[in-house]
Amino acid sequence: MFRATLPAVHALLMCLVMVSAGLSGCLSSSVSFPTCEDQDNCLTIAFETKEEYQNTEENPQEFADRLAELLDMEVEIYPVTSAAGAIEALRFGHADIGFMDGGAAWLSWQTHGLEVLAAEQKADGRPFYKAIAWVHVDSDIAQADLDDDPDTDPFALMEGKVSCHTSALGSSGMLLPMGFMISNGYVEVVGDPDTIDSLTDTVRNHFSEDSSIPSSGTPYHKYIGSLRCLAEHSTGDATDYISFAKDPTVPDYCGESPEDWCFEGDFDSTADFHGVNYSANGGDGFGRAPSHPVMFNPAYMDAAQVAALQEALRTMSLEADAGGSQSDLDILDAVFSTPGFTIIDTESHLGTYGDAIEDVPGIEAYFNEKVAN
Repeated sequence: MFRATLPAVHALLMCLVMVSAGLSGCLSSSVSFPTCEDQDNCLTIAFETKEEYQNTEENPQEFADRLAELLDMEVEIYPVTSAAGAIEALRFGHADIGFMDGGAAWLSWQTHGLEVLAAEQKADGRPFYKAIAWVHVDSDIAQADLDDDPDTDPFALMEGKVSCHTSALGSSGMLLPMGFMISNGYVEVVGDPDTIDSLTDTVRNHFSEDSSIPSSGTPYHKYIGSLRCLAEHSTGDATDYISFAKDPTVPDYCGESPEDWCFEGDFDSTADFHGVNYSANGGDGFGRAPSHPVMFNPAYMDAAQVAALQEALRTMSLEADAGGSQSDLDILDAVFSTPGFTIIDTESHLGTYGDAIEDVPGIEAYFNEKVAN
């Protein structure tokens, strides 16, 4: 695992210094929440809030009120408008915990020593997705993977294929697979290695000029779009296409209730979709994309406080038939769009992520800009 010590990080630090000099700039002036009366018995949550909540259930105050009951202490929301605001709130002790995406969390761990105490679960209960390549089972890539022949490398056979990505900078659909391919010498970076824009040129140079790097609102955008790009294979044979996505993509969109496009081309069933280094031998594909974690600053929270909060999140995440409360599960679904939280430590959740993407061109600068904005 590498540490974020490159010049791009200094740009972030300068930004955060500016933010901390006028921290109110991170706060949302249009949303207000009750504050704790007893600050010595108060848990403060840094939360990116909306200007207004259409449904009461979405309001993070619902979550705060339930935590207060479980912890037997007051809980307040500290509204922020960006990941940088959440990081600064934790860094300087203005908030005890904060929620942020995997990239921002990883950067905050590397630069400021913030740590993970829990992570949101995906729909299948895991706190991560595996990033893999979906191909037609009759392709040379799939056959090389299934044969497990050490002299035939399925990743080397991907060169020149039409690649279908989820977006220009998606974790499972771009950053993790490209990081893996570059780090392991399959792909040569084209352009400035310190600029994220070089990633598109690198993709088209190694794979195909017809590769799909979709923008929002287009048919091949997101996981569903990447798989559709493979299923329709509009510019060639299905065996010459690759869909970079997450591991549940095929069952999610072509499983029990398949999309119309799933089996109109050369795919007759889900068995025709093969996950490289995943379904055949249980491998991890290109690595794991971490879910949104709950971050804290160990300089301000001791082990007992962390354990108490973890127990509260564990209680709220219990299924009703396991002694949990459906109302708790409803709060987590409404506020976080998650079925629950997994109690996990920093290294287990974020430790492999930096290693997996460190060679993507311009990745440090990209995360710095993303967090700052």
